[in-house]
Amino acid sequence: MIDDDDLPQGPAAHVEPIPQAEAEAAVRTLLRWAGDDPEREGLRDTPGRVARAYREYFRGYQEDPGSHLYRTFAEVGGYDEIVLLKDIPFQSHCEHHMAPIIGKAHIAYLPRSRVVGISKLARVLQGFARRLQVQERLTAEVADCIQTHLDPHGVAVIIEATHACMSARGVMTPGVVMTTSRMMGVFRDDDRSRKEVLSLMGKG
Repeated sequence: MIDDDDLPQGPAAHVEPIPQAEAEAAVRTLLRWAGDDPEREGLRDTPGRVARAYREYFRGYQEDPGSHLYRTFAEVGGYDEIVLLKDIPFQSHCEHHMAPIIGKAHIAYLPRSRVVGISKLARVLQGFARRLQVQERLTAEVADCIQTHLDPHGVAVIIEATHACMSARGVMTPGVVMTTSRMMGVFRDDDRSRKEVLSLMGKG
């Protein structure tokens, strides 16, 4: 399969409106609110580290995930069957508690005549995951983006993840895995195609 990781991916979708110094000040406030002293040696550099980490965690706001799907390829030797990437790891953050969501995704599509570089499906996932999310919306956004930009016969996305907002606080239930799915096109309308893609994903 052809890939094109080195090609430009389009302009950033977001320009940072808030200086990092302001973000660092907010972290110092949270440290004091939690009951610690942000000026003690162990915490003195923490606000800067947290601000830089948040920029990395939420870098998806600075990109258009669909831009990864602009370049497609027709020279695939007549291939017209399912394209599937399994077990794509991702990390996101819950928009309700800003707690980590850690999981994996399975993404498949049935091309009409053109395919996309293999890494681009993972990049679409990461573009949406690196934002504040709920898993249901993340699943829908990935599937809708692929359907809109590639116009395939069908798209199937299954996401399995653990949520720190459940495992580390509140109900305190570690190890629980949440599964969400979105089926579009033939994978929604045709039972045979749906069973085939689920079997390939190991879910049949």
